[in-house]
Amino acid sequence: MIALLLLGIPSVWAQAPKKIIIEYSDFADVNQTEIPDAFLLTGNVRINHDGVKMFCNKAYYFQKENYIKAFGDVRMVQGDTLFMNSKYAEYNGNVKQAYATGNVTLRSPDMNLVTDTLNFDRNIQQAYYNTYGTITNKDNVLKSKSGRYYANEKKFQFLTAVTVTNPKYVLKSNHLDYYNNSGHSYLFGPSTITSEQNFIYTEKGFYDSKKNVGHFLRKSYIKYKDRLIEGDSLYYDRKIEFASATNNVKITDTINKGIVKGHYAEVFKQKDSMFVTKRAVAINLMEKDSVYIHGKILMITGKPENRIIRAFKNARFYKSDMSGKCDSIHSSQKTNLTKLIGRPILWNFENQMTGDIMHLVGNKETEKLDSLKVLNNAFLVSKDTLGTGYNQVKGLNLYGKFRDNKLYEADIIKNTEVVYYMRNDDHELIGINKNVSSKINLTLDGNTIDTMTFFTNVDGDIYPEKDLPENARKLRGFVWRGEERIKTKDDIFPPEENEENEKIIKASQAEMAKENTPMKVRKETKDYDKNNPQPKPKQTTEKQTP
Repeated sequence: MIALLLLGIPSVWAQAPKKIIIEYSDFADVNQTEIPDAFLLTGNVRINHDGVKMFCNKAYYFQKENYIKAFGDVRMVQGDTLFMNSKYAEYNGNVKQAYATGNVTLRSPDMNLVTDTLNFDRNIQQAYYNTYGTITNKDNVLKSKSGRYYANEKKFQFLTAVTVTNPKYVLKSNHLDYYNNSGHSYLFGPSTITSEQNFIYTEKGFYDSKKNVGHFLRKSYIKYKDRLIEGDSLYYDRKIEFASATNNVKITDTINKGIVKGHYAEVFKQKDSMFVTKRAVAINLMEKDSVYIHGKILMITGKPENRIIRAFKNARFYKSDMSGKCDSIHSSQKTNLTKLIGRPILWNFENQMTGDIMHLVGNKETEKLDSLKVLNNAFLVSKDTLGTGYNQVKGLNLYGKFRDNKLYEADIIKNTEVVYYMRNDDHELIGINKNVSSKINLTLDGNTIDTMTFFTNVDGDIYPEKDLPENARKLRGFVWRGEERIKTKDDIFPPEENEENEKIIKASQAEMAKENTPMKVRKETKDYDKNNPQPKPKQTTEKQTP
């Protein structure tokens, strides 16, 4: 066996490159004809250069160039942190760069990279490849057409198509920074995360594969089988199937044809619950006429066939032929029953109805209103056709029936009172009907009362206009609230929420303008997490009650 120790002449310059040291080989030879200016080393070749050891079956050592070509079972070892295997390799001692090809494997204690060709720059501790590569660690398998590995940061960067396969999901992106130790992925450009539970799309985002949480920005959405969640900023926790969305939130119910909007939302998938606030509105999409429900807080719970919508604090609703407001709204998809609770008021065309409690019953097949209940202190008011007074009917309870979403018949029960302006076909005032009875039946034609039938203990009369003073023309408890009527879908929002909405929209537009400037992640947690802190689940859904 021949041991060789080939040392270069020491340089007077401190920055001169160190010479490659051949520590051992079974045989050594020089063949100027075949390999000019090279030592031919064969058998158990062992090489050392500035902290890197190389092992191979055969090598050509170009002493003048400080260059090695290695063949057959090539191994390079950098300390106890980086190991590279290949069929062939080249190493330049002057610039401390290595090139390897043929079943290349780059290993560290916590990851393994397999590719065909790899370059490694020791000066900056970066390895890069432009051939298909597969990276495997404890949590994931990453496959890409090209990639770069930053050894000091334990970071991979992919600028072409990359696929990350985890037991719980598959992540795909064209620009991904992946930190091997932490399992953090930073996504830039169109990226998707697909699992059995959902599908996530983002054009800028963060995902922690160890904690299974993510934060997504820029055109992001989370798609479930029955629900689509969109917003300027999305947070997702896979362990508890929790998602939150901030600013310009839109949640689409693909089964019940509903949309919920707001500027903050929380969704608990496993509990089939949703919490929405900040200009929150639930929209029930119908073929010809959608229903809008607003509250300072909206809660939607239950599976699609048994979904319940609750609106709290200054609740309001609107559809083209009906609107109303109250303290809170409770609407059930299963029973088609909507309850207006706490000082309710309802407008159906020109008719104003009030009472302590109101129930609206819908027809599931026709998706139209079927009937109405006004319980305790029922009061029905409409303006006289010529606007000279107010038609009024009051009683304990009111039971109404709808046809094509118009109130066409109503029964007012117990202690009923009436003030009604009677006119002939020429709209001339005949007199003012004022009486009391035990029950009244009304039929309506359009927006006006067509017939009025009194039952039991009827007491009253028709008075000429001049014989009924103004103060006698209004029943006790009468209040006309026409100026409060909600006439458009935008009227359901109080002024203060409109002001807040404008501020949020402007801030969102300014943030989007910043987002159009490309961002380069240099160090993890500083350039991304610091500027985009991840929201945490507040779990307010379980705490809110009617």
